[in-house]
Amino acid sequence: MSDFGGVLTLPLDEAFARAHDEIGIPLEALGKAMRHAAAGGEPPIFKLERGELTDAEFMRIIEASLSHVLGREVSLPGYGERLMAALTVNQPLVDYYRALRDDRGLRLAICTNNVREWQPRWRTAAIDELFELVVDSGFEGTRKPEPRIYAIVLERLGLAAGECVFVDDLELNITGAQEAGMHGVHFRETAQAVAEIDALVGAAA
Repeated sequence: MSDFGGVLTLPLDEAFARAHDEIGIPLEALGKAMRHAAAGGEPPIFKLERGELTDAEFMRIIEASLSHVLGREVSLPGYGERLMAALTVNQPLVDYYRALRDDRGLRLAICTNNVREWQPRWRTAAIDELFELVVDSGFEGTRKPEPRIYAIVLERLGLAAGECVFVDDLELNITGAQEAGMHGVHFRETAQAVAEIDALVGAAA
C-alpha cells in the first residue's frame, strides 16, 4: 500500500517550490498563511483533505491568509493545476511496484490524503492499471493518520493488517499504519524504501 504525493512522485516540497516560483509568492509565506488560517482551530487543509471544504472554499481562506501575511491582495487562480503540473513521477519506484505485482504477485493499493477536485488531474489510466484500489481522503471523510482510513483500505482489499506494507513520506502516517497493525516503511528516498520493502516481502515469503 502506497502514498501518492512525495512517494509515487518526487518530493512535494519541490513541487510547491516550483509552483510558487511561477506565481511569485514566497513558499515561506504559504507556511505562515497556513498557520494563520489554523489559529485557534484545526488547520483548514485537514478539512479540505476530508472533503469537508471544497477546493474553492479552501483557496478563499488561503488567499485571505496570504493577503494578511504579505500585506497585499493575493489571488491564486489555477493553483491546483500549477501544483499538479509541477509533480514529477518517481519512475524508478513505479517500475519497482510493477515488478512486485508482475513478478511476485503482490497486490497494490494507494491511500492518499488529497483534494477531491484534484483527482482527475493525477488519477490517470496508468494509476488505475497498476493499482487495484485507490482510497482518496477527499472522498472518504477521513484522512491519514486517522484510524478509519486504514480500516477502509483493509476492508476493501479484504486483507488483515499484518499482511500489508504501507509506504509514506510522512512519519506520522506510518505511525498510524503501524498502530493499525500494518508494517510501515518511511519513504525518504527510493533506494532506501525499496530495500526496506524487499526485506519485509522477503521475510513474509
